[in-house]
Amino acid sequence: MSKHKRRGFTLIELLVVIAIIALLMAILMPALQRAKKQAKNVKCRSNMRQIGLAANFYAEENELFVPRGKAGGTGGAWYQLFMPLLAQKPIDNDYRTVDIYRCPSYPDKEQTVCYVVNGWDFENKSDMQGHEILIPTKLTTCTNRARTIYLADNEDGSWRHIIRKADDEGSNRCDVWTPGHLPTSDSQDITTGRRIARARHRRGSNVLFLDWHSEWLAPEDVTIDLWRFKK
Repeated sequence: MSKHKRRGFTLIELLVVIAIIALLMAILMPALQRAKKQAKNVKCRSNMRQIGLAANFYAEENELFVPRGKAGGTGGAWYQLFMPLLAQKPIDNDYRTVDIYRCPSYPDKEQTVCYVVNGWDFENKSDMQGHEILIPTKLTTCTNRARTIYLADNEDGSWRHIIRKADDEGSNRCDVWTPGHLPTSDSQDITTGRRIARARHRRGSNVLFLDWHSEWLAPEDVTIDLWRFKK
């Protein structure tokens, strides 16, 4: 009777297999990371469009007025005013249950308000400084809604507040109204420092325009003119 000898893998064969697997992982991981980042980007822009729908519903119920800045003013911030129009609701004023206001790419997962609103008003077309506007504005005063930003990605940093509840400190700093808030600014001042994310998505940020479409923009493309209601 012949005897069959059982032969296992040699050490060299195992090392070759491991090397092939490691090579495949090295090739696939960057692609998987890009796909993951792209999925987060799509989710962020989807959130913006849903907020845009809420803003449009709000305008229809309020004679076409939309909320702007809040600091020093009365009434709620934009995200508080839109809350009744969303399917998701906060529990005991805790916004961590409201995913629509959250960008999945925001580094601090405790942040519940990942966007900042256009609270910028100008004296005229040549005014390059502008000032904060605290009262709602009628949509019909905007001369080019398709090229006027309403929301942008909120910057993260030690100078930016983390908002978990409606009455948390920093609820009055979720608007944009000065050049220092732009993504090209290097200022980290709590009041006048950068508020728009410089590199949240692909070295840029997502924005929502007043016709309720969203786009990705590089920091240098988020110019002052895109914030003017009157072009």
